Amino acid sequence: MKTTYQYRMYPQTAQAANLTTGLRICRYWYNRMLGERIDWWERNRCSINSCPLICHLPELKERPNYYNQKLQLPDIKQDLVLVKWSGELLDFNSVYSTVLQDVCKRVEKAFERYIQGDKNGKRSGKPRIKNEARYRTMVFDGAKNEWLKFCTVNGKWLYLKLPKIGLVKVRTHRPLPAGFNLKQVSITKKSDGWYVNFVLDDPFVPEFKPEEIVPTWDNSMGIDAVLNKDVYLATSEGSTVPSLKPLRKSLDKLGLLQTKKNALNKGSRRRRKLAKREGRLHQQIARTRQDFHYKTAHKLVSSGKKVFFHEDLNLAGLTKRNKAKQDEEGKYLPNGQSAKSGLNKSWLDAAFGQFFSILGYIAEKAGAVVIEKNPAYTSQLLSYRDEFVFTDCSIREYWDEELKIWVDRDINAAINLKRVGLDVFPTIKRRKGNPVVVCSTTNSTLKEVLTALFKASEAHAVP
Repeated sequence: MKTTYQYRMYPQTAQAANLTTGLRICRYWYNRMLGERIDWWERNRCSINSCPLICHLPELKERPNYYNQKLQLPDIKQDLVLVKWSGELLDFNSVYSTVLQDVCKRVEKAFERYIQGDKNGKRSGKPRIKNEARYRTMVFDGAKNEWLKFCTVNGKWLYLKLPKIGLVKVRTHRPLPAGFNLKQVSITKKSDGWYVNFVLDDPFVPEFKPEEIVPTWDNSMGIDAVLNKDVYLATSEGSTVPSLKPLRKSLDKLGLLQTKKNALNKGSRRRRKLAKREGRLHQQIARTRQDFHYKTAHKLVSSGKKVFFHEDLNLAGLTKRNKAKQDEEGKYLPNGQSAKSGLNKSWLDAAFGQFFSILGYIAEKAGAVVIEKNPAYTSQLLSYRDEFVFTDCSIREYWDEELKIWVDRDINAAINLKRVGLDVFPTIKRRKGNPVVVCSTTNSTLKEVLTALFKASEAHAVP
């Protein structure tokens, strides 16, 4: 079994300078190898409309790969490397060998995903040349337990012996698990300092294999992502979770910092100080959001449910910019992007993708499962009657005169998601552009649905 623990690291001034220099060398080595691969890719291709019998083809070069690029390291270490555009002299001998070899692996993986795709066949975009903000981690492979020197001061500290760096002080806010062996160490530079990740392994701890869970009405829960006013989630149990909106609450402070920073000259000392303050504020926002996600996930899992159904959101499409519109003369027309920009910011601030990932992790540790479901028509159809009521997003509530009950749109959608997961949602087809219920199973869950809706309606009636 493998696990990862992250701690705050407190290097001395000289050690922090050596770590920063190591990151600079790794970044240069990454960009250099990536440039070789991109150059090979561009020079060894021919357009489909070119004829090799007429057109001149360049001489084919050997394809760069992990092994022949790694073989360059012994020659590079013979002397200092001159960076032409900046005039820097880089000493590759000051960086541990496995760190530079790991950089080769990163380039190999990034470029292969670009030209071939990952194991699922999904291709990524063209790899970027890394700047200081985009390359922040060094990986020490082949770490050993001898690298850890435990300190007896309150049991809160240990010393990490890093090659080429020395003993670095580490704050252990939680103890390392007994019996695990150190396999890998990665050092990351963040806005507020340095952090270390320990990859630990114990082959005698078996991998956890959860039992297969059969979802029922009692052991399952539907979750609907709301993103409306101050509501973050709605559940099929008739309850809602208030939203936090960490980015929205910090926009004034963030905007003031950015205005001051942009008014200063690039490269100036004051601008760099404000950039660090801005980075720490972004980090605070991200940590606040993540903490909210963990607490919300624990609250849902502590309800005792074993299966959680949530909607399969196309977050990339929901946050995509509107397509530009032009008239016959080429003049750009209003396309609604000004209004959608605020919606995109709200989607990104909510970070539902991160939340559902955290929920899956917390649920797995508790022996539960999280399942994605297609949310088609779940927000429009009444969960206790085959009637399309919420046909417009502006309709947030519905008063049922017959049952004397308020039906909340989001809670109704969460119940329908639960019905989709239990395979008791009616079959719906479109006829003449309108959705029509073809095969209904609504009566089979009528009692349970009304119980949840009456519970939510009572909470709505409380002043």
